[in-house]
Amino acid sequence: MKFHFYVRFNTTYGQTLSICGSCPELGNNDTDKAVAMHYLNEEFWHLEIEINIHQIDRLQYNYITTYADGYEVIEWGNDKQISLSKNGIDEIQTVDTWNHSGEFENAFFSAPFQKTLLAANDIKLKTKLPKQLTHQFHVKAPLLQKHEVICLIGSGTSLGNWTTEHPVLLTKEGVWWTVQLSMPREDFPLNYKYGIYNTKDKKFIGFEDGGNRALFGDAQKNKLTVLHDGFVHIPNNTWKGSGVSVPVFSLRTKNSFGVGEFTDIKLLVDWAANTGMKLVQLLPVNDTTATHTWTDSYPYAAISAFALHPIYINLEQVAGKKYAALIKPLKKKQKQLNELPAVDYDEVMKFKLSVLKELYAVQKEEFLAEEGFKNFFENNKHWLIPYAAFCYLRDKNNTSDFGKWKIYSTYDEAAIEKYVAPKARHYDAIALIYFIQYHLHLQLKEATAYAHKNGIIVKGDIPIGIYRYSCDAWVNPALYNMDMQAGAPPDDFATSGQNWGFPTYNWKKMQEDGFAWWKQRFDEMSNYFDAFRIDHILGFFRIWSIPINAVDGVLGTFKPALPVHINEFHEKRIWFDYHRYTQPYITDTILHHTFGNFADEIRTVFLDPTGWGQYNLKEAFNTQRKVETHYATTELTDHDLFLRNGLYSLIANVILIEEEESAHTKFHFRIEMEKTSSFKKLDFNTQQQLKQLYIDYFYRRQDGFWMKEAMHKLPALKAATNMLICGEDLGMVPGCVPDVMKQLGILSLEIQRMPKDPDKEFFHPNDAPYMSVVTPSTHDMSTIRGWWEEDKEKIQQFFNKELGQWGDAPYYCEAWINRAIVIQHLYSPAMWSIFQMQDLLGMSEALRRLNPHEERINVPANPKHYWRYRMHISLEQLIKEKEFTQELKGYIEASGRS
Repeated sequence: MKFHFYVRFNTTYGQTLSICGSCPELGNNDTDKAVAMHYLNEEFWHLEIEINIHQIDRLQYNYITTYADGYEVIEWGNDKQISLSKNGIDEIQTVDTWNHSGEFENAFFSAPFQKTLLAANDIKLKTKLPKQLTHQFHVKAPLLQKHEVICLIGSGTSLGNWTTEHPVLLTKEGVWWTVQLSMPREDFPLNYKYGIYNTKDKKFIGFEDGGNRALFGDAQKNKLTVLHDGFVHIPNNTWKGSGVSVPVFSLRTKNSFGVGEFTDIKLLVDWAANTGMKLVQLLPVNDTTATHTWTDSYPYAAISAFALHPIYINLEQVAGKKYAALIKPLKKKQKQLNELPAVDYDEVMKFKLSVLKELYAVQKEEFLAEEGFKNFFENNKHWLIPYAAFCYLRDKNNTSDFGKWKIYSTYDEAAIEKYVAPKARHYDAIALIYFIQYHLHLQLKEATAYAHKNGIIVKGDIPIGIYRYSCDAWVNPALYNMDMQAGAPPDDFATSGQNWGFPTYNWKKMQEDGFAWWKQRFDEMSNYFDAFRIDHILGFFRIWSIPINAVDGVLGTFKPALPVHINEFHEKRIWFDYHRYTQPYITDTILHHTFGNFADEIRTVFLDPTGWGQYNLKEAFNTQRKVETHYATTELTDHDLFLRNGLYSLIANVILIEEEESAHTKFHFRIEMEKTSSFKKLDFNTQQQLKQLYIDYFYRRQDGFWMKEAMHKLPALKAATNMLICGEDLGMVPGCVPDVMKQLGILSLEIQRMPKDPDKEFFHPNDAPYMSVVTPSTHDMSTIRGWWEEDKEKIQQFFNKELGQWGDAPYYCEAWINRAIVIQHLYSPAMWSIFQMQDLLGMSEALRRLNPHEERINVPANPKHYWRYRMHISLEQLIKEKEFTQELKGYIEASGRS
């Protein structure tokens, strides 16, 4: 059969289009075999092709655009389909609209909206198919109200000659509103518009916005024209929702065991539903058990990107009525742990794991025979088997550092499968891990299903990194740069930068199998979550990469990045001294300024003089990691900390960082170069020349390069899931990031106290783009009340300018101030307003915690922070606070977010 594919698409110079579909002639959905299209005019690209339709009943296809610099973008969705009827049709013509993934409407076809948030429009209309079919119209409209359908009106007799009394009504088929018509030749060229029709009132509501649509050509016997017209042009930014953000470990109920559990999510859902909220947001819930100490409380250092954390398991539900007697002796300990103001991670884990071993011992026969477990195991064995082996070997060797294991330090799939086989002597230890993961799966699945039943979606969190000594790194170390550390450059929250310790991703290796690990990760998340936050989405453009020999984040560089070549210094007539720029600049003056009266101690122990009052670090102390090791042998005093930190800053006192294996020819600027004493000691002319090159390096030359990097990764990853994707785009944001996120339909994060415009002190929620999440605070910063007490000068400006209040700002954040900030965010045009639980409780003088500084979840500047915040009131008590709930519900309803 002959096919003519026409697609509306405006291209730029060098940009091309191709088509890929579910038949051999169109590449069998292999984008590498896509068929090139031809430029027709400023509006259309075209392809004429013969397709053998005898082996297929339905053709699905997508358009692909390739930019001049090589990267490809596939249009969003897999819903362009043609039913191939063999009855008298010998030619098909499609007239399509490119589905830009950044269109607002595409968000409403994601899983959370289609399955939970948008009421199903199941209006069934009786339609009579024409004997001689000539045209099929398809269009999308996700935001219709009850009893509303799409109608079609236009010129020509078949479309009523623009009369609205009896419009052509479309029916819903999948995601499309569609109608099949027999149109006479004399109706062409055709002008038409879509409209909205109320079937209950039998009334035409109105036309779509914009000009008329046009269809040229004609109607011919044995020829079918199929139109995919994109979206009906009606307001697409009217839907708004609100949500609450709280880590699972922070939940408090009378039934939990000193920590929030998956079963507690149900009560959180009950409260959120009572207020009119539509979303519950959680921090990562993956297993982080690396050391069996409180340092494992860091939720972003998962030992598996797939396994759930045992701390969130509810023991009573695992025991059931049959084995409830095993739980009863723990009631006293449960009460004791539950009454603590914060999580005691070590104690909770110790007791839970000991009880789980007992429960497995009495249930193992029925558990291993259970069909539900067998299905779970079969569906998850790709990660479950290596994870169980990893946990067993971690405990057997007393370390998660697999490089130190006596056996299996290098992963061998066949050997590991044999090692964990049911016949193994230690199989009970392996099966215990299966047992725990299975029950965690059941409990989280039940909790999220309960949320959906109550009209609430659940948003998860994907960390940007993996723990260095994790199961993922053990199984496939080639996917990660194990000799580097991920982090973030210095900012107001962490003046020395952040070193997360995670290995960075080897993106080239990941791309070889089409990002299979990421796709498996998304697939696993979609078992429980409807939406997710990509932690540090900037890492998909470039990651702050820190050498393994550095402790602080300040010695990192962006990877990948275009370096500065040595010739550029010569071209700009900059005096270049390799040693002066790349080695720590240490003089007597700097030593005295850094160490004061202890400068002599530093000279004697750590330095070698080079003459003229200058020094080099001794070989034993010439990296931050070596200095850390030196001081790790003793219990640090304040004096030791002072000297150690001073040495860290001394080692970081450089201007350039050489790119590896560049033979002294390629360099990256040290971040915040101007703050170093090395820079300050240069002459004024050299400083100004270096500044110009520094600005070019960080703010000009990288932007297009980083955009390409992101477009090689993010489109493929977004296409792998139908969850709603939100990006955490905070920090030192490249100029290309907003455009890429907008193109891909990824929601941005907007925070009032962290404006992305460098010329503004604050970001106002009224200025938020629709495709965004607004929030007054996140887990990485102080709450509204805590922030109010941090910088009085800034708070005064906020009080007068952002809140529009006269006079002096109150010293403490009174309830009315907290309430005003929450209401500001509720009235934002953003799709989502999401609040930390602490910020919502701060609206009430009666319910707020006495000390706001006890509400902070994380301090990014402290890599050893103990993540243990817990709500000070129980969810049962919160649900009983009817007055507060109704007040919050009133604000949400008034803002149009209910």
